[in-house]
Amino acid sequence: MKIGYPCINRGIGCSANRTFRLASYSDERLLSTVRGNLECLERILSFNRASGLLFFRITSDLVPFASHPVCRADWQAELRPLFARAGELARRGDDRISMHPDQFVVINSPDRGLVERSVGELSYHATVLDLMGLDDTAKIQIHVGGVYGDREGSRNQFSRAYGDLPEPVIRRLVVENDDRRFTIRDCLEIHRETGIPVVYDHFHHRCHGNTGEIRGILEEVAGTWAARDGIPMADYSSQEPGRRTGTHATALDPDDFRQFLSASTPHDMDVMLEIKDKERSALAAAVIARSDPRFIHGPPRSPKT
Repeated sequence: MKIGYPCINRGIGCSANRTFRLASYSDERLLSTVRGNLECLERILSFNRASGLLFFRITSDLVPFASHPVCRADWQAELRPLFARAGELARRGDDRISMHPDQFVVINSPDRGLVERSVGELSYHATVLDLMGLDDTAKIQIHVGGVYGDREGSRNQFSRAYGDLPEPVIRRLVVENDDRRFTIRDCLEIHRETGIPVVYDHFHHRCHGNTGEIRGILEEVAGTWAARDGIPMADYSSQEPGRRTGTHATALDPDDFRQFLSASTPHDMDVMLEIKDKERSALAAAVIARSDPRFIHGPPRSPKT
């Protein structure tokens, strides 16, 4: 088990998701911005390694406007050595890496234009991970998408669209349950139709009123991950008090996280904390998890199966 956080380190003093206005786009500005973002990504990975946080979700904004028609810069060729350097740092640190495109990436939409733009965005994410030289355990995580008045038909449309995706995307794509539309059971059904690995989101699962035993579900989820995919990834958060159902917590709830670790035993997984204060909660979670034999926090070792 590795523990991590998504996209932003709030205390390190730099940002790997710097961008600029579309109206001020130039190839030179794009390349300069991405150089700075990659330099910050290296600093984040170094911080994480020193702190025992070996799971990190790279921001989708690493390369601004990468899938937009305005982007004509050959950033892949120009910056290949910098991507490779960041990837080498991640591999040397035994880090698990993932990405999660924004909610506008929807492959089951009836709007062909939206689907085409979504495929372009997914291809950009796959290119980033390929340029970093990361193996197939580095995943791109998405939701099923919209219901569009026909929940079962929309779920089936995801499965059909998945089969038409480019091979570099299929190798890395994983699907997660969401908090309102598609449950973990829907995702497991999609796996049966497509073979796509399933990410278990604990908070989203509970948003559907599920508060009981999860070991059986985690066993089914684990069965969707092949050896080449690595151990399963899971998302963890809790409800922010006083806010609408589905609002992610600002800070770690230590007791709730302890309950999650206990409830998920003995299943191994890499846990992404989707909590708003980012590395602060991840560091607190790592302290709590030190007594859990699944938790990797020292020198690299082979993951458990």
